Amino acid sequence: MDNIAGTKSSLTWAVHISVLFLVLIWLFPTAGLFVSSFRTADQIASSGWWSSLSASEQNLTLRAGAPDTAVQDGTLYVIKGNLFAIEGVPEASIATWGISARELGAFQPGETAELRNGSLMTVEANGDFRQTSEEAFDGRRGSRVFVTAEVSPDFTLANYEQVLFSGDSTDSMTKAFFNTLTVTIPATIIPIVVAAFAAYALAWMDFPGRALLIAMVVGLLVVPLQLALIPLLKLHLGIGIGKGYLGTWLAHTGFGLPLAIYLLRNYMVGLPRDIIENARVDGATEFQIFTKIILPLSFPALASFAIFQFLWTWNDLLVAKVFLIDATGQTTVMTNQIVELLGTRGGNWEILATAAFVSIAVPLLVFFAMQKYLVRGLLAGSVK
Repeated sequence: MDNIAGTKSSLTWAVHISVLFLVLIWLFPTAGLFVSSFRTADQIASSGWWSSLSASEQNLTLRAGAPDTAVQDGTLYVIKGNLFAIEGVPEASIATWGISARELGAFQPGETAELRNGSLMTVEANGDFRQTSEEAFDGRRGSRVFVTAEVSPDFTLANYEQVLFSGDSTDSMTKAFFNTLTVTIPATIIPIVVAAFAAYALAWMDFPGRALLIAMVVGLLVVPLQLALIPLLKLHLGIGIGKGYLGTWLAHTGFGLPLAIYLLRNYMVGLPRDIIENARVDGATEFQIFTKIILPLSFPALASFAIFQFLWTWNDLLVAKVFLIDATGQTTVMTNQIVELLGTRGGNWEILATAAFVSIAVPLLVFFAMQKYLVRGLLAGSVK
């Protein structure tokens, strides 16, 4: 009786657990990027995002007050203040400190060290320091102090400000964001429109060679994307399209059409035949049947493919590298911008985390907003 149509499978719980497991695997790194996008580079390097709410031990390089802040106290010249306040570091507690990078823990808080210039320095656990010398201080910068400290959690919006608004407009993530939208929206709409017409013809119109066309569409699903990149680029250059948005739209359309036609045709062929035949009897044209009956009933399948196509084009780097990137950077998309950040700012992990989260935030919102249509379209159409 378990195999009778309409009965509930005894393995439903396993499906739900599997889906929940996959969702958690996907959300785990996303949550990490989100938290890391508000942290500083020192915090990212010293502790994981899951411990972001607790204090972390960090090795910091700080500077004492500049020589021009010295005051004379009797026969001594004195510079004093707070190391953390000078560098803008959040509240911390110093465990050990040193005057050389080779000996980070040479001194305990409250101990006095002799610097190379002959001056004496004492550092307290809260960051307060006192540097004294019998001669006037020279130089333009304060002495370096290496501390190991328990730093309180610190969250900032400076990462987003630097990623989205700093630098030249053609070199910022904001420009790359709108470039990505310029690529993604047409590259999602065009194949849906073309595939909807093709799927209707393959599902409900009888013409010679229809079965062969269906077989060709299925066969194109296994053709590697990389196989067609160079020939297609040569074709674009030969007909004068060159590298630009138009060539990228056409490339994404060509690579996405086989899957789109396959999904939509499988869905449309399962729609009630009586509705379509009655419409024909009433004198409706094929175009009227397509626009007024097929399209409204096929919305779940259309939304399913739209999600797939949007996610693919938004996260694409390969096609953008081949068909879009120019020397001026005017058409740089977000994926390529992140690659450039990784190459030029490999040590700024907070900037990379912020840029990566900005890049995936939009497809995440699209996925969760359209997930009910995705599930409905896949279950009702693809399995037919």
